[in-house]
Amino acid sequence: MRLELRDITKRFPGVLANDKISISADRGKVLGMLGENGAGKTTLMNILSGLYKPDSGQIFIDGEERVFGDPVAAIKAGVGMVHQHFMLVPVFTVVEAVALGAETVTDFLGTFNRAEARKRIVELSEQYKLDVDPDAKIETLPVGVRQRVEILKALYRQSDILVLDEPSAVLTPYETEELYSIIRSLAAAGTTVIFITHKLNEVLEVADDIVVLRRGRVAGSADPKTATRQELANLMVGRDVELIVPKGPAKPGDVILHMEALHVRDDRLEMAVKGVDLDVRAGEIVAIAGVQGNGQTELVEAITGLRPVDSGTITIGGTHTEKASPRHVSDLGVAHIPEDRGRDGLINPMSVAENYILDSYHKAPYSKRGILDLKAVRARAAQGVKDFDIRTPSIDTMAGSLSGGNQQKVVVAREFSVPVQLVVAAQPTRGLDVGSIEYIHRRIVEQRDAGAAILIVSTELDEVLAVGDRIAVMFDGRIVGILSGDDATYENLGLLMGGASFGGGVAA
Repeated sequence: MRLELRDITKRFPGVLANDKISISADRGKVLGMLGENGAGKTTLMNILSGLYKPDSGQIFIDGEERVFGDPVAAIKAGVGMVHQHFMLVPVFTVVEAVALGAETVTDFLGTFNRAEARKRIVELSEQYKLDVDPDAKIETLPVGVRQRVEILKALYRQSDILVLDEPSAVLTPYETEELYSIIRSLAAAGTTVIFITHKLNEVLEVADDIVVLRRGRVAGSADPKTATRQELANLMVGRDVELIVPKGPAKPGDVILHMEALHVRDDRLEMAVKGVDLDVRAGEIVAIAGVQGNGQTELVEAITGLRPVDSGTITIGGTHTEKASPRHVSDLGVAHIPEDRGRDGLINPMSVAENYILDSYHKAPYSKRGILDLKAVRARAAQGVKDFDIRTPSIDTMAGSLSGGNQQKVVVAREFSVPVQLVVAAQPTRGLDVGSIEYIHRRIVEQRDAGAAILIVSTELDEVLAVGDRIAVMFDGRIVGILSGDDATYENLGLLMGGASFGGGVAA
């Protein structure tokens, strides 16, 4: 036995995160860990990696009990963790971020051997096809590339026990297959891998054993050779789950969002969006598929007023917005679900109630003659928590202490708390479990059926195929195809996402 966690218990104020959890993982095996957001998966792994101390329980590695007072002790014991929420210093380069805490030195003064670290990082990047620029600043990288840096960081430390928390959340199907190969090769070399994911097909594909957590306890285990997606989903949530998004046919109306010859630059002033033409109509969902880093982030930021437009036009409900501020765009009835909820969707040290009014604190009923009406704020926030099933001890709880799924529900509840004509949702279910995904999708379809125009940007093929009435594919900053009906298949989308064509030409 390589790893055993025995009767691990961890309490936070108002929450029993882990309730006598016992799991084990063999050397050279992949343990898949499933569970709803808030089930206790990440807390358990934070205990293993030394970030938290358990209230009770024991950790054994190769039969020897270990007590980790801090992450350094866990790293020395061979435990590495790739976190779902990135642990990277924004102003560092990739080399500095990866080597941090494991630096090699050149002399007695402790000078960082940057050249040696860079060489090793380049080798790892090429070996595992991670395609990461070692000299790039972390703050300039899109979310998908930051995830690869986190994987590099763990590989750099040669961990014997590797915890991967939603590692494929921003990868294409091809890149995910490569990740599977990496995981299998690590396991074959004797590494114990714990693979946390909300994607049922992934855990069935890559795991040797599966354990399911629910509400802080072990709900059961499963053999990936015989378990089904439906069985795992029901075990995770404790009820029957609809894995297929229930929605009727779209009833497109007037054009709400119109983009024409749109060009947008990235943070390096290079052209990231190159001549995009796209319409989104009331009563339809247009999903944009593509590998992370092909201009989707810049496109969404331009639509929502967060990034200047280099040239071209954007109109929302007939109003030109290519030079509009984020508040002006919001005031036009645009709901924005950002791709990084922790950075752009919430202020973690603020309460649920305060986050609920972030974009409307200056309006009635929250503000009267420039003074906040705290009674109205609390009443509306409490109603939002109830309506959107946000699992929080209270509306005064800090948003940053909630699970990922509940944080996303806070964002969605806020954005949908007022009438909207356009929803712009970037990676709306990134890192969420099947129960939360089902819930978010149902709310988005409700907005479509109420007459809103919906633009969803996602790297998840399952998601775009499930919710999109039309699917546009972005590659190298351009819309290279728009698919619907029988043409919208995994194969055709995968080809377009990789820059290829199908059927003798690019779909239009």
